Amino acid sequence: MIELIVGTYGVVCWLVFKKFKLVPVTTYTVCTAILVGIIFLLGLAIVLSLCHPASHDGRLYSTITQLVPQVRGKVVAVPVKSNEPLKAGDILFEIESRPYQLEVERLEAVLASMEAKAEQLAARLVTAQAATEVARSNLLVSESENDRQARIALQSAQAQIVQTQSRLTLANASLARSRELQGSGAVSREELDVDIAKVGSLEAELSQAQSAERSAQETLESGGARLKAAQDELKRAEAMEHEAQIALDAESGGMNPEVRQAIADLEGKRWELEQTTVRAPSDGYVTHVTLRPGQMATPFSAGSSMLFVPSEKQWLVATFAQTAAVGLEPGLEAEIAFKAYPGQIFRAKVARILPINPEGQLIVNGQLQTATAASAPGNVAVAFEYGDDVVALKLPSGAQASIAVYTHHFHALAIVRKLILRIKSWENYLFFMQGLNALH
Repeated sequence: MIELIVGTYGVVCWLVFKKFKLVPVTTYTVCTAILVGIIFLLGLAIVLSLCHPASHDGRLYSTITQLVPQVRGKVVAVPVKSNEPLKAGDILFEIESRPYQLEVERLEAVLASMEAKAEQLAARLVTAQAATEVARSNLLVSESENDRQARIALQSAQAQIVQTQSRLTLANASLARSRELQGSGAVSREELDVDIAKVGSLEAELSQAQSAERSAQETLESGGARLKAAQDELKRAEAMEHEAQIALDAESGGMNPEVRQAIADLEGKRWELEQTTVRAPSDGYVTHVTLRPGQMATPFSAGSSMLFVPSEKQWLVATFAQTAAVGLEPGLEAEIAFKAYPGQIFRAKVARILPINPEGQLIVNGQLQTATAASAPGNVAVAFEYGDDVVALKLPSGAQASIAVYTHHFHALAIVRKLILRIKSWENYLFFMQGLNALH
């Protein structure tokens, strides 16, 4: 384009100086014409760069998903083929699942045993509660019988005391009379001794009755041996019920802790078993399938097992100098010229200016950061929206394009940038020149 402008300006100068001789040819006029041409070219270049900038490093980009398996194992099947369309959930490759299946079966058996033990806890509690009720009933019966027997014994001892005291009173009165009568000789010594012996016998009988009363009273208050045994049995039954209740109350969320842990372990192994089949995360395709059966797939591999390309609209990104990017904003009109389609221009719009450049990032790598070199370009990346006409081209990711953006300033000069872009697009027909250069 510069050659065309220079040539056009040269023709104008020839017409002015030679053809029509409107201006005499002198050193002053020639230098003035050359200086005007240089100033015109510089001004035009500056205005175009700032108001209607262009970039020749535009490219189509695709997001790549690196597929890394979640489990380790030997690859047994790779049914997918390179660059064939896939649906979400389609099988990409399979890892040997036998070790994980065996682990799942083992944990299922452990869980069944845990659940049986958990059910036994409930049954044990029911049994302990029933035993407690029986012991409590036996205690009530024992308390009733002991109370009735002790009261009968107490009443009998009390009645015996009353009788014995009456008889002892009479015997004491008879002994007193016998002693009075002995002095007068009316009662013999033998009769007196009989009365004395009778009083002693009644006193011993009274003492025995009183002892029986105390014993009956103590039995009534403390209970008998059968009652004691019933109380001990109730304590044992209550202790067993309390132990069973504690074991059952230890359940978390309505589930025994050991059973919950076994379920969690089992679910983890089932998940690992599912991960032995690696599936497509979304619609798309796999490119460069180099994985083969027999290779080891690991979750901590330095590289991915497969590269998956989602079926998403490609990004069109180009970089612009920082001085030109200041005037760019979303919604501005743009035009695209792909190298793959010489002579064709496609319309686009500025989608957004990306907020960060590679030169603006700090990466934690264990080393001190160095200042950015003054020669670093630090161009600003700009993303573009394009229409279905570009989508229909089905260009591969990485396809290069020249992109021109037209701002609202010096809008009349946009025609110059459009003309330059079209000339650049027509130059793409000279692709064979690259082949000639390659021969050299």
